[in-house]
This record gives sequence, structure tokens and C-alpha cells, in this order.
Amino acid sequence: MEFVKGEIDGVSVVVKERHEDERGWLSELFRLDEMGKDLYPVMAYVSAAPPGAMRGPHVHGQQSDYFSFIMSSFKVFLWDQRKGSPTYMNKKTVVIDGKDTVCIVVPPGVVHAYKNTGEGNGLVVNFPNRLYGGWERKGPLDEIRHEGNPLYSVDE
Repeated sequence: MEFVKGEIDGVSVVVKERHEDERGWLSELFRLDEMGKDLYPVMAYVSAAPPGAMRGPHVHGQQSDYFSFIMSSFKVFLWDQRKGSPTYMNKKTVVIDGKDTVCIVVPPGVVHAYKNTGEGNGLVVNFPNRLYGGWERKGPLDEIRHEGNPLYSVDE
């Protein structure tokens, strides 16, 4: 079994407009009027990614991720392992140049990883539609990790 390059059903990549002036810049990350109710966030977190740092690959069974990549260049790697999907066995790499704010929706069942390919620290903000670890962190984790699995190798 081998993945092939292509689009992935349900994954969206949106470059957000930056409003710049002498004070810096501002970029909207999400708006409820621009997303389906099934994607409404229930929590948010930010992570710092030093140059060369990689997270994933991993997958969620129920959770959609709504990532915002800020302040550095990134590569985002996606693999569609959903057997009923029209893009089953497709893989996609998204290259983010660090000049824009880029938001990516990753639906359940799509394995994903990202790497900071820039020279400086980057920020990743996520607005998932499920609580990590369930209510009060007392539920099961909706995450299967695939680090070291050759099926999900990162081809740079």
C-alpha cells in the first residue's frame, strides 16, 4: 500500500489577509460565519515550533483540527487514510512561506504532521472542534500516533 500525491477531500487551505500599518499587522484566524457548525471550536491552544521542529504524524478519529500557521515557514504533510473517502490513499504537502497567515482544516481520519522549515521560531494555533482528553480531561484520547511508521514518511 502506498500513498499518491493529490488533493484530499475535506482539507481546506486558506491564506488569511494581513492588515499592516506602522503598529504591525493583524490577521483574523477564524470566523463562525466562514465555517460549518461541525467545525466550531471548543478549545484553542498555541504551540511554539523552533526551526526544524516537527509534530506528528498522528490522526484523530472524531476531531477536526483548524490550524493557523504564523511567523515562520512550514511544511504540512497530510495522508488520507479514510477508506470511504474519494481521495483515499492521497497524500498532500502544503508549503507555507512564512509571509502569510495560513489556516488549514484537517478532518478526522486524515493523518497529519507539520515541520517548521524556517530560520526562526514559528507559532501554530489550533482551534479543534473536540476537547482534548474529553470533558475535564477525563475521557479517552482521540489520537493515534504514527511517528516512525514508514507509511507516513515525510518526503521533503
